[in-house]
Amino acid sequence: MKEVCVPFIPGNYNENNLDELSALLNREQKHGIDNLLWTDTGYFPSVSFSIAHVNNSIALKYFVKEQHTRATYTAVNDPVYKDSCVEFFLGLGDDGNYYNMEFNTLGTALVGFGKDRNGRLGIPDDKVRDIKSLSNINWAQDATGLNAWELTLLVPFSVFIYHDIKTLEGITSKANFFKCGDELPEPHFISWNNIDSPVPDFHLSKFFGTIKFN
Repeated sequence: MKEVCVPFIPGNYNENNLDELSALLNREQKHGIDNLLWTDTGYFPSVSFSIAHVNNSIALKYFVKEQHTRATYTAVNDPVYKDSCVEFFLGLGDDGNYYNMEFNTLGTALVGFGKDRNGRLGIPDDKVRDIKSLSNINWAQDATGLNAWELTLLVPFSVFIYHDIKTLEGITSKANFFKCGDELPEPHFISWNNIDSPVPDFHLSKFFGTIKFN
């Protein structure tokens, strides 16, 4: 299983200075989302992420290059996995429950909680709206003709309504990171930590990797 050490970035960040946070995340180590799952077409978007924690929030940035980019959903808790979508699944306890956080290119968020893909509990819209995002899309401007986009996310602890988090310093958690696009011209499923399953299912927490918050 893969492991990531998550650094702490001091300072106070919100929707007004996400560009500053995005620049700082550019300097952090990038981790590849590079396990192509359940497809055999050879289509393999390039995806990586950097992650840190700041005062009262998790800071996350995705870097994506792909041939087909779709961004149609704009309402909180819409089915963004049908668009060009990046995802972050995080377990904060030992009970097998985890939060699934899914975002399309625009930063539209879908968030749920539970033990597996069935019977998940939706996080209230007002809490999901607390997540702040900064999206940057370059349409077919890459040298290879690919669309290149970046998404910076600031996920406050208030989103994790089933946990009372004051700080993540010293915490070790289980997590996985994904890229998908169920209704793109070439659907794909890509994970950070590999998933050994015959059928598509990101919701298999036994295949989560480890993240350690410094």
